[in-house]
Amino acid sequence: MAENKTARTDASVEEFLASVPPPRRADALAVNELLTEVTGLEPAMWGPAIVGFGERHLVYASGRELDWFEVGFSPRQQATTLYLTEGFEGYDELLGRLGPHSTGKSCLYLKRLSAVNSGVLTELLRRSVEHVRGGG
Repeated sequence: MAENKTARTDASVEEFLASVPPPRRADALAVNELLTEVTGLEPAMWGPAIVGFGERHLVYASGRELDWFEVGFSPRQQATTLYLTEGFEGYDELLGRLGPHSTGKSCLYLKRLSAVNSGVLTELLRRSVEHVRGGG
């Protein structure tokens, strides 16, 4: 079985975030602070460009297994990508109130953090983490 390319590393989150070019850096620092608060955990690098919080072991129906984070983000050139769990009660309603965004499979793309409702984003992330941890 192929090894997962995105694994937890010992790279410095602070150094990575400092290397993000403006204006994306400000959003990255704010999301890092928000996720630290929401999860109660310290961030870790996953691969070269994802900041993850927590760790869990996933087993897919296909039998594929991997270690992954509970919630994370990556400050990409076009948008900040948030990696969260979908499917919890209220997910669609929260997305409807969030503000400008797009989504992909377990990804939320935000072009500008200042354009979305911060309270709704915090609730969305909090509920995603609760869901991953078995509480929602």
